[in-house]
Order: sequence, then structure tokens, then C-alpha cells
Amino acid sequence: MLKKPTQVVLAALLLPTLVAGCLGGSDSSSSTSSGRTNPNQVVDGLNVTATPQGQCGPGAKPETGMQGRVSQADHDAGLAAAGFSCNTQMVGSFAPERVIGTVGGFKVERYRDKAGRDCAFADSTLLFPTNILDMELGVNVFDMSDPTRPVRTARLVTPAMLSPHESLVVSQEGGVLAAVLGNPAFGPGIVDIYDVSEDCRNPVLKSSTPLGLFGHESGISPDGKTFFSGSPSTSTLVALDISNPSLPRPLWAGQYSSHGLSISPDGNRAYVASIADPAGMLILDISEIQARKPNPQVREVSRLTWDTVTIPQNAIPFTRNGKQYVMEVDEYSGGNGGPIPVGIHGPNVGAARIIDISDETKPKVISNLRLAVHNIANREEIASDPGAQNPTGGYAGHYCNIPTRVNPTIVACSMILSGLRIFDIRDPANPVEVAYFNAPVKPRVLTLPAPASNWAMSSPAFVPERKEIWYTDGYQGFYVVKVTNNAWK
Repeated sequence: MLKKPTQVVLAALLLPTLVAGCLGGSDSSSSTSSGRTNPNQVVDGLNVTATPQGQCGPGAKPETGMQGRVSQADHDAGLAAAGFSCNTQMVGSFAPERVIGTVGGFKVERYRDKAGRDCAFADSTLLFPTNILDMELGVNVFDMSDPTRPVRTARLVTPAMLSPHESLVVSQEGGVLAAVLGNPAFGPGIVDIYDVSEDCRNPVLKSSTPLGLFGHESGISPDGKTFFSGSPSTSTLVALDISNPSLPRPLWAGQYSSHGLSISPDGNRAYVASIADPAGMLILDISEIQARKPNPQVREVSRLTWDTVTIPQNAIPFTRNGKQYVMEVDEYSGGNGGPIPVGIHGPNVGAARIIDISDETKPKVISNLRLAVHNIANREEIASDPGAQNPTGGYAGHYCNIPTRVNPTIVACSMILSGLRIFDIRDPANPVEVAYFNAPVKPRVLTLPAPASNWAMSSPAFVPERKEIWYTDGYQGFYVVKVTNNAWK
């Protein structure tokens, strides 16, 4: 959620805002703001075991040591420049050879239009306007008919698309692309809506309106008719009717410290990554919004937190063999003490987890998706690795995604410094890391406050028919990665 500016001066100016954006004016303790103990606190152990790894097949360039680590020795030996991979190979990319600012953002979305054209949408910055230094701007639109050579067909530079922060979303069913103007703290809430259904290579702007209240993250109903603008810093969550994308209208506004949120297939539940009261997952009954009742009321179904919680980023529902789960991911590290949950190489890393919601009133964590570099016992050993001390990065999680919400077999996560990580979740209670891709580290013109290393932070997109994953690295660009050796079952 926080970003990585490229200049020391920018860092000094922006760090207070960045931290404020993460905090949302609250802490990440296990009690509510009213002092009540949360009944759904999960004690899963601060040093939970790292997810076990499978075998790397032919063609691998495996990590040299600890799971997820890229050490100074790896950089010195030229191994980081060559990149690390296990059961993956790079198919294509859209990336400059030498980077000054940020050239990749927080979301990659895939969409196939009515004519069968395949497109990718990817925001181009971790913090606007640092991408201007590289002559980049807005949301990139790629023609993906040849994944070995992504072709940029458009740049979307309307207000929200210039700085969508983490809010870029697409509805496959509705054929709409939307975002709210935001930043690490909060933005002015301008919502841009594009029609991508006819020709995804050339999205058509339908409206740009200041209805999002504030901006930072978002959610969209699967049918593409309801857009949610979430701002954790202001504890505001807004629902807009976008069934007519040319004339969006407000439906509801509430006070929830919502980071990202996902909506159930029927539109009746919101699974909210909440950063306060306490930090964790919040399930909301939004059926009256979905039904378009006048003055709709939203009801809290349940809350859940866990003792490794840092900053919950997003929560995505899915079913596996008919059973209901949520895949949730936290960003960054914390636990250094004091009033803020973000730490500089903090001992506590939230990473990701799978939550059983068979009884939605009593959700429970059943497994964790994390690397050895995330565990408290290893934090001191890796503290001097390149990038580990960055206050808005370091070894930590950021975004995860799944290729389908019905019987997904994998989860793919962008984990800062550790690259793209892929987990087999056919048994949700016992995930296994089966593949990874840590892109070759390129030279960087400015190396402070972000030394040359991987800054994988985007929510990835999937092409199951080709076993491809599309994602961006903030300082390196857009990548198409194929999962090999039958690691993606």
C-alpha cells in the first residue's frame, strides 16, 4: 500500500504521509477501539512455520539459501542480476533497461473483450508522479495477443488513472474498468469508469466524477454494477451504483477502516481487509445495497484477527470442493513497538493466510502462506540484505490473488524483495510453495531509499489456459511468467 519514492528528498517529505496512510489513525492491536477484547482473536504464533517448498524441476535457477532471501552476497556474485526461478520462466515483458523512478504499480488486471481480444491493464507507479522520471504516466493498456511481446495500445491519464493507488479493478461480467483517485493517505475521491467490453485495447471513458469521497483502495461487485471506494486513513467506505457507467450515483457510505475488499458472487457479502478495531478481516452483509433498497443498511457479520497481523491488504472469497474460504494477505512488517503498526524491518510479518468461513459468524485461520524470511527467528540474520531496511518495503507480503473463485488450485503472491511466489492450495489447510520468479535485478540510476532489488507489489492476473501469471515489479516493469514443470496442477 505504501510506496517507494526514488529520491532521498522525496522520501523525507513523503514518509510521514506514507506512514499515516498505512495507519489510518489506528493501531493493529487485538482489541477494539472501545477497549473490548475481540472474541475472534487467533493465536497462531508470531513465528509460525514457513510454508513448505516443493521440488524445483528442470531449468531452475534456485535461491541460494533461505526461502525468499536475496542476500548481499547474491548481489555481489551477480546472481540477483540473473534472477531466481523455480518452475517458472519469463515469457515476455514490458520494462525499461534502466529505471529512475517507479514503472510498475499495484494492480494487473486481465480482460477479454467481446471480440476475443486479450488485454492487460496495469498502473505504472507506486507513488505518483515518480513514474514521470521514466516518461511513464497513468494506467497502461496492453494488447496481449502475443504474450511474448506485450504491445501498449493506450495510456489512461484521466484523474483517477493518473494515481489510482491500489484501486484499479475490472469486472469481467460488466466489462468495466474503474479506479478512484488516491494516494498512501487518501485522495480526493474522483472515480473514473471506462467501458472495455467492445475493444479492450482502447477503453472508452464513460464518466469521471468526485463521488468516491476519498480514495485509496476499492472493490467491485462481480456483476460490475457496484463500485466501492475504501479509504482506511479516513475510515470511510462508499458504494456507488455504476450500472449506468455514464451516470454513477451514490448508494451508501459508512465508517469502516476498509483497505481492499472483495464482494461475494451474489453481491450480498463484502470481505473487508480492515486495518482497525481490530486489524484483520471484517465480513459485512451488504444485501440491501445489492438489492438497491432505499437507505440501505449494512450489518456486521463477524470480525477476525490473528496475532501476526500487520496491515491487512485484501481478502478474496473462494470455494474448494464446495467449502467456503477466504484468502487474505497483509502487507509490510511491524511489531517494533510504539503507536504505529509499520516497522522498519519489523519482527512481525503478516504475510498471507487461508480462512475457513464455513460458519461465517465464526471464521478461523486454517493455514498460512509465508516464507522463511518472514519469520521472526530469521529477521536479524537478513536485516542487512539490500532493501530490508526500507520503511515502506523490506521482506514482507503485499498482494495475493487467485485465478478463479471456484476450486482454485494455486495462489500467486507478490512479496516484496522475494518476487512472485506461487502456492498450491488444493488442500487449503496444507499449502505448499511450488514455484517462484524473482526477476533479474536491473541497474538503477537512484538507489536511495530503494536499493536495486525486487519490489514485487502488484496483485497478479492469470491466464489459466497457458499457465501464465502477469504481474508488475515497481522498479522494473510488467512481466509475463509461465509456470512450468506441471507445478500449476
